[in-house]
Amino acid sequence: MRHFKTLSSYLDYLGVPRPEHPMLSIFNSKGDGYLPCPRESSPPITNDCYSISFKKYVEGNLNYGRTKYDFTNGALIFIAPRQVLQWDDSVVFEQKGFSINFHEDFLKGTELAQQIKKYGFFSYSINEALHLSPKEEKQIESIVENIEIEYQNNQDVFSKEIIISQLDTLLKYANRFYQRQFLNREEISNDLLRKFNQHLTEYFESGQLQENGIPSIEQIADKMSVSQRYLSDTLKKETGKTTTEHLHLLLIDEAKNILLQPHKSISEVAYELGFEYPPYFSRLFKKKEGVSPTEYREKYKLN
Repeated sequence: MRHFKTLSSYLDYLGVPRPEHPMLSIFNSKGDGYLPCPRESSPPITNDCYSISFKKYVEGNLNYGRTKYDFTNGALIFIAPRQVLQWDDSVVFEQKGFSINFHEDFLKGTELAQQIKKYGFFSYSINEALHLSPKEEKQIESIVENIEIEYQNNQDVFSKEIIISQLDTLLKYANRFYQRQFLNREEISNDLLRKFNQHLTEYFESGQLQENGIPSIEQIADKMSVSQRYLSDTLKKETGKTTTEHLHLLLIDEAKNILLQPHKSISEVAYELGFEYPPYFSRLFKKKEGVSPTEYREKYKLN
C-alpha cells in the first residue's frame, strides 16, 4: 500500500498543480475543469490529509475501505488521514464541485484539531456520504467560496485563523445536515437493526460463538459492510442502546435458554456463550438481570 506523508506528494499523484500553501489546497470548479482523481487504476493508497469534497456524479468505482461511494446524487464526502482509497481507470467526476484537502498538521494548536475527531462522518461507511438538498448545497458552496477567497488573495498572519474558522463553520453545517439525514432515514435504520440481529442470530446458531468466541463490534460492522462508528450511532439513535448493549442483550437472551438446561454448569454456559472467563459472564448477567445465573436458574428451573 502506498502512503503519502505530504499534501504536495499526494497532489502530485493525482496529477494536479501543487498548492499555494504547503498544507492546504482548494479546487472549486464551476464547470470548467475536472476534480482531482488519478487517470489510471491505483493500488490502495493512504495519506496524512483530511479531505472534504462535493461531487455531483461519478463513473467507475471509487473504493473507500471495503465498499464504494454512492454518487447517484450530489454528495459531500469526508476522508480522514490514513483511510484507504482506491480508484479504477474509468473514474470521471462531473466538472462542477469542490475538493478541500489539508494536512492534519495544518490544524495543530487549534481547537478544531480535537473537534474534528468527534465528527462521526469522517469514519462512516462510504456509501453513507452526506446527500444535500439544493438549499444545503448553496449554504456549503457559500462557505467554500469564502475559504477560496481567503486562500487566494489574503495570505497574511490572519489567513490561517480565518480559514480554520470557515472550515469549522463548514463542518458544523455538515453535522447539522448529517443529523437531518439520520432523522429522515428511519426505514434504513430499522433495516440495519434487523440485519444486526439477524447476523448475530446466525452467528449463534451456526456454532461460531463456541468456536470463535464473542464477535467484536468491528467484526460485526465489517460483516455488515458498514463502519463500527456508523453502526453504533445508527443503533443508538434508533433504540437508545449502543452496539455493545445490543450484543449483550442478545447474549443474555441466549444465556437464559441455556441456563434452563440443568445438566450444564454455569462455567459451561459461559464457555458456550464465548466468554473466556466465567466470572465475567456472571457479572454481566447479574448487571443486566439483577440476579446471578445461579439465582435465575433456581427461580425459573423446570420441575
